[in-house]
Amino acid sequence: MRYRQLTQTQRYQIHAQRGVGMSRRQIARELGIHNSTISRELRRNNAAEGYDPEQAQALSDDRRRTAWKWTKRLPSMITAVVDRLREEWSPEQISGFMAPLAGVGVSHQWIYSLIWDDKACGGDLWRHLRQPKRRSRYRAQAKSAGLGKIPNRVGIEHRPAEVDDRLTIGHWEGDTVLKGHKQSGLVTLVERRSGYLLAARLPRITAELTQAAMIRLLKPRRGAVQSVTLDNGSEFAGHEAVAKAVAAATYFCDPYCSSQRGTNENTNGLIRQYFPKGTEFRQITDTEVQRVVKKLNDRPRKRLGYRTPAQVFLGEYSGALNTAGAALIA
Repeated sequence: MRYRQLTQTQRYQIHAQRGVGMSRRQIARELGIHNSTISRELRRNNAAEGYDPEQAQALSDDRRRTAWKWTKRLPSMITAVVDRLREEWSPEQISGFMAPLAGVGVSHQWIYSLIWDDKACGGDLWRHLRQPKRRSRYRAQAKSAGLGKIPNRVGIEHRPAEVDDRLTIGHWEGDTVLKGHKQSGLVTLVERRSGYLLAARLPRITAELTQAAMIRLLKPRRGAVQSVTLDNGSEFAGHEAVAKAVAAATYFCDPYCSSQRGTNENTNGLIRQYFPKGTEFRQITDTEVQRVVKKLNDRPRKRLGYRTPAQVFLGEYSGALNTAGAALIA
């Protein structure tokens, strides 16, 4: 049986099944995994007070982030690349020279990425290129991919500053959860203050289907839609029609800055616990999607004072919850 990383959902199941007295072998059979996986999970992630699935997931995530992989670049390798850049070697020369010495390929595209990331942080490596005003064609194309396909795109720098404060409902973030290279997926919309989630299935990833799904999700709630901040994917090319349908403004994040849609990005991570990478959304029903949406909207959040996203959004929208304009962090 091939080993696979446990998901957070499986960790919750392990916790529940241990709570009713099931043995490790019984749990393994229920989950369809080897019993040694259960033993290893409990050995590595058990705390003094017992097995906690959320703590186990956090420990696992931390180990994966810090694990050694051959593709990770050693500090000594980065230093060697930087030293040669300062000697006015080209990225291609450095790549060709270091490959037989380091034993690990360092592509010239990776070196260009290092240069432009350094520049974004205020560094001066780019000045040592022979043509410092010309960005690598590879990098420039990657950074601008999709932007030209979004008509009348308005950047996040034009979004009103009060959106950042999260003091009122009505400001949403949007993105897609995809299978493979845009084969199928979900469009997800998350309200920034409450974390309230809306999602719809996309059997194909097109601007027309995405536009129609967003209008279908937002229009019944248009009284609580003032702005929508979106990813730069070409599937959001119909943003103007969405804005018109719900009388809202649309804005787009900077390229490769998913943190500017942090609420949406985190929620998409929660969705992946139920629909992991590789899920074929054409084989998932709308009912299954809405079951997950309801589960997440009814889950208490610490930052909401242990209220649920549904309680905060629906309560403030209807006026039943008189907390608008106040910070909700407990």
